[in-house]
Amino acid sequence: MTPPYPSPVDLWRRVRSIGPSGVAKAVVRRTAQKMNERFDLMGAELPLRVEDLVDSTDIGRREPSQSTDASLQIGWVCAPPGPGSGGHTTLFRMVAAAEQQGHQCTLFLYDRNSDDVERHEQVIRRHWPGIRAGIRGATQGFDGMNALVASSWGTAHVVANRAPSTMNCFYFIQDYEPYFYPRGALYALAEDTYRFGFVNVALGEMVASTLAHELGVVADITVPFGCDTTEYKLLPHNTSSAARSGVVYYAKRNVDRRGYLLAKLGLEDFHRRHPEQEIHVFGDKALDWTIPVTNHGSLSPSKLNLLYNRTIASVALSFTNITLVAEELMAAGNVPIMNDHPFSRAVLSSPHAIWVPPSPAAIANGLSVAVNSRDIEGRARLMAEAKRTDWHNPASLVIQEIERHCYVPATNRLRMATGGAL
Repeated sequence: MTPPYPSPVDLWRRVRSIGPSGVAKAVVRRTAQKMNERFDLMGAELPLRVEDLVDSTDIGRREPSQSTDASLQIGWVCAPPGPGSGGHTTLFRMVAAAEQQGHQCTLFLYDRNSDDVERHEQVIRRHWPGIRAGIRGATQGFDGMNALVASSWGTAHVVANRAPSTMNCFYFIQDYEPYFYPRGALYALAEDTYRFGFVNVALGEMVASTLAHELGVVADITVPFGCDTTEYKLLPHNTSSAARSGVVYYAKRNVDRRGYLLAKLGLEDFHRRHPEQEIHVFGDKALDWTIPVTNHGSLSPSKLNLLYNRTIASVALSFTNITLVAEELMAAGNVPIMNDHPFSRAVLSSPHAIWVPPSPAAIANGLSVAVNSRDIEGRARLMAEAKRTDWHNPASLVIQEIERHCYVPATNRLRMATGGAL
C-alpha cells in the first residue's frame, strides 16, 4: 500500500528539484486543500448569507407602487466599502446626484458576518464626506423606501429576498460579475441575478453587450462612463516633473479580474528591455518581484494625478468591464496599456490608448511603444485636451430612470390633483 506521506528521500529529491520555496508553496497548497475540506473555505467566497439566496424561477410577480411626492426615498444596497474602493466611489456618485435632485437617500449596508454598521459608517463618512445619506443595515428592513438599488450580485439576492413586492427594484451593474469566478455554483448564482426582473442599469457598453451576448438580457438603460475631470487633468510643468519618465501600475493582488499576475510578468519583461524606466506601483504592495519597483501604497486622487503627470504610461487591465483608470490616465496625459476586447473598444475609442493581447510579452511591447514615442509631451497634451464625459450626465440618466419608474405618470398626477376631471 502507498504510504500517506513521502519518504525522507523523496522529500530531499523534491527540495533539490524545485527548491525550498517551491516545497513551501506546495505545503501551503496542500494545507489549504485540507482546510477547505474541513471548513468549506469555498463557501467563504459567498458574499451573502445562504438564507438570502433567491432562485429567479421562484420569484413572485412584483407590483411596484408609484409616488406623487416630489422627493423620493431611495435606498442603495451595497457591501461595506474599504477606503478607495472604485466601485463604491462610482455608486456614491449616483447617490450624490440623487441628493442634488432633492431625493432622500439611505445606504443599506449588507455584511454577511455582522449586522453592526457603525464601524463601516465611520469609513464612509471619512473617505466619502460628500455623502449625506443615512446609513442602515440591510437586514433591518427597507421600510419607507420608494426604490431600492442593488449594486452587486450579492446585494441583488438580498433585495430580491427582503424587499416587499411593491418596491421598485433597480440593479446598477458595473461589471458582468459571473466572470469573477470559474464556471460553477458562484458563477451560476451571480448570473441568475440578471433574471430577477429588476430594472437593469448597465454602466457602459461592455456590460450591456455581455448581458445580451451571454444571457439574451437587454439592459433597460445603458449609461456611459464618466471621468473625474476635476481631479484628473494635465498639470503645468512647474507642478509636475519637467520631463515624463517611468510607468505606473495599479496593483490588486487578490483580484484576478485585474490581471495582477499578467501585469507583474509583463512589467518584469519590460524592465529587462528598459531598465532606465522606473516602475511605480500603487494600491497593493508589490511583493516577490524580480525587479526593483517603487511602492506608493494607497494614494489620494490629487497625489495620483501628480504621479500620472510625471510618468509616461500605465498598465490598466480589467476583464469584466473596462477600468475607470484608463480615462483618468489619459486626462492626465498618461498612456493606458489595456487588454484588447471588442466590448472594451466600444467604450473607449481613443487613438492614443494602446490595446494588447493579454500576455506578458504583449504588455511589455505596449509599454515599450509608449516610452519610445518621439513626442511624449505632445501626445500627453493631445490626450488631455480630448473631450470627455464627466460624471454629471451618467448620474443624471440613472436618476431619471429611477424617477421614470417611481413616479405616477404626469397625466395621472394631474388627474389626481383635479379630482379626476381632465
